Amino acid sequence: MNGPLVLKLGGELIETAAARDAVSAMVADLRVSRPVAIVHGGGRAIDAELDRRGILPQKADGLRITNGPTRDAVVAVLAGSANTDLVAALVNASVPAVGLTGVDAAMAEASKAPALRSTKGIDVDLGLVGDPDDVDPALVELLMTSGYVPVVASLGIERGAAGAGILNVNADVMACRLAAALGAELVIAGTTAGVLDAQGTLLPLLTTDDMDALINDGTATAGMVAKLRACRTALDEGVPSVRLVDGRGFAAGINPSDTPGTSLTAKVTIHS
Repeated sequence: MNGPLVLKLGGELIETAAARDAVSAMVADLRVSRPVAIVHGGGRAIDAELDRRGILPQKADGLRITNGPTRDAVVAVLAGSANTDLVAALVNASVPAVGLTGVDAAMAEASKAPALRSTKGIDVDLGLVGDPDDVDPALVELLMTSGYVPVVASLGIERGAAGAGILNVNADVMACRLAAALGAELVIAGTTAGVLDAQGTLLPLLTTDDMDALINDGTATAGMVAKLRACRTALDEGVPSVRLVDGRGFAAGINPSDTPGTSLTAKVTIHS
């Protein structure tokens, strides 16, 4: 059996019943050959919930600026409808899925993220946003070893906080941190072909230096900046394989590791 895989699903890939069924059919095949853990975001479902509550969404470099009311809406979607709907679709496809958040068993202990120096050179307070730099993989490992597929919503719990202490965690960051803790391969699936250059052409392979250059010269924008920064951290922390792929073609018989996209690698050092 192959090593574990962490599959991050963008919110757009799980927002309709048909999309969830396609992902579930793929996971049903995939879990036969390797342990799988899923991390998911909320994307447009969160924006829709914010709109319903009369809250204006705010982001900086693809990261959601989160005040108290925004955090409450994020929790309602991620720990509620998004996670439960995906788990139900997986179970319907005979996948023994278990819904979790990073709060469960303090899996994703996090500190509030420091002010973000945005690509515009402005320091931005992200509010109730956490970076789970101390992910405990024990619960996920226990579930995978027992044949279950953990489905983790991207929430964390603030270390030492009074009260609930729930923090919003970017799903790419959560997936990268979990993959590092598990020593797992990582596939980040969204609705783009991978990483594109300034002309819109797919870049099949990027080193960490390439990622930095795309961010610094403005080629990478919005959500891609957050993805590349998170993936760079994953590579720095020893994740053996990171790929960004288009998940809209997921179906039974599709292996996400072989899906066309962009492979990310640590800086290549040439020894003389």
